[in-house]
Amino acid sequence: MLEAHGITVGYDRRRVVDGVGIAVPAGAAVGLAGPSGCGKSTLARVLALLQRPAAGRVVIDGVPAPGWRYRAPRELRTSVALVFQQPRLAVDPRLTLAEIIAEPLRATGRPAERAGELAAEMGLTPELLTRRPHEVSDGQLQRACVARALTLRPRYLICDEMTTMLDVSTQAHLVARIEAYREATGAGVLAISHDTDLLDRWCGGRVYTWPPGDKSADHLTLR
Repeated sequence: MLEAHGITVGYDRRRVVDGVGIAVPAGAAVGLAGPSGCGKSTLARVLALLQRPAAGRVVIDGVPAPGWRYRAPRELRTSVALVFQQPRLAVDPRLTLAEIIAEPLRATGRPAERAGELAAEMGLTPELLTRRPHEVSDGQLQRACVARALTLRPRYLICDEMTTMLDVSTQAHLVARIEAYREATGAGVLAISHDTDLLDRWCGGRVYTWPPGDKSADHLTLR
């Protein structure tokens, strides 16, 4: 289980996440719904060990994270993958799609063959893989970002507004691929969106609401 307890984060002395907790069971798809700007993306970065909170802790399969970013052990860092809302802000524009997908494999010294397999599963042709971000559509680039997130076989996957501004067919394809990965590996998935209809369909009604209804609680509640 991926857990957060008492997470507090502030920007310019303003708290955007205040004592929040959440749990993502292994093998389950759960949603997190809330309006834009309420702190969902900040919580996602904390859960992925990319941002250090002012207070609180993250626990991954019973192991408390001792730090964030490179202060966390590689095994913990790579066990949680994050797909960002805006793919063009999440990639190096100098890299081809093939290089973007293989980036985590190169960083950890692993063979790049899996990158090609995932690219094919995501519907990316060999010709598309030679292109750079400015030469492809948002949907094609987001497919590459999802493939990149899966290369190291994470135990938990966080999708932060992953389908925003994508066409319906691309949305359906991305969700289907992630669901196939979850079912095949037993990974846990946290789907974040302000689109409650999408979350209900994806997560079978298992959706956390934001902000917390009870400010004294250390946990978001399922609606």
